[in-house]
Amino acid sequence: MKKNEQAVRQSVSLPRPLARRVRTLAKTQQTSTSHLLVELIESGIEAKESEKRRFFELADRLAASSNTEEQKQIKEELARITFGK
Repeated sequence: MKKNEQAVRQSVSLPRPLARRVRTLAKTQQTSTSHLLVELIESGIEAKESEKRRFFELADRLAASSNTEEQKQIKEELARITFGK
């Protein structure tokens, strides 16, 4: 979060083991749990957006490809992204 952005207070309940991990990680990084949660949320959102971009890039490659072997590989990768391993 940038310094000039206004913060919005949000209450979140975490499972006890996860809360413990967050506190431990915050201590290790010498930061507050709130600051660490913001960083984790931002990186999670960025990861989801990157995954979405990758999916659409593959879908575009699939539509443009005429090579059946390449199409098969792209379909497998799209299936992994969509359904997991």
